[in-house]
Amino acid sequence: MKKLHYCIIIIFTLFLSSCAGSRHNDEIDLQEQFNIGLKNLDNEKYLQAQLDFKQIVIRGTGSDLGDDAQYFLGEAYFRNEEYLEAIAEYEKLTRRMGFSPFVEDARFKICEAYRIESPKYYHDQEYTEKALERYQEFLDDFQHSKLKEEALTSIELLREKLGLKLYETGILYMKMDEFESAKIAFERVIDNYYDTSVVHLARQGMIKALANNRQINEAQDLLAENEMNLTEQGLFDDAKEVIQDIQKKIEKGQ
Repeated sequence: MKKLHYCIIIIFTLFLSSCAGSRHNDEIDLQEQFNIGLKNLDNEKYLQAQLDFKQIVIRGTGSDLGDDAQYFLGEAYFRNEEYLEAIAEYEKLTRRMGFSPFVEDARFKICEAYRIESPKYYHDQEYTEKALERYQEFLDDFQHSKLKEEALTSIELLREKLGLKLYETGILYMKMDEFESAKIAFERVIDNYYDTSVVHLARQGMIKALANNRQINEAQDLLAENEMNLTEQGLFDDAKEVIQDIQKKIEKGQ
């Protein structure tokens, strides 16, 4: 009986040692695969790096290597210019692994990915809006980030694009002789994008819309109010000429 008990202990001990050894080997293999993934990433073998990090994410769930691999999987997509896929992988990191040292960079890369996907101003601006939203969230959550100035610069460029799109909408209404709608578009630019260069064009556009809408007094008042800014931008004379032309038509009963 004692001999049987002794054998059971030996077998159990060997079993534990075997498991521990297996776990140790798995960790070594995982680290090796992680290093290979980093090497492929550095060598711009992005598709292979994606496969490497996907396997590590699956095998290393809950481990530090698995968490790190989630970030570098996003990086492999980002560097391969697959920005929407990169966003999805970065989002997984920020949602599930909030304490990862890569969270701040992942959050910023999400902003950058949306900015890069933002099209020319005359297309739909869904990604521009998303980029602005995410940049603002980033600045709120990482107020002392070394990436702050870069984020602010991107915000300025994106706001300029949205302001330009709205201004061009006003111009389109002007061509259609829809002056009330044009006024609304220009007013929105003035109210919402006052810190962009487009605001000067919008003020000029508003003056022209008022004049064409036969609101001469309002047009003259707005022209006088913005004389200095419009003159500096080379926009004053054109706006004044439009008012004068409409005045002449009114006088002629046209």
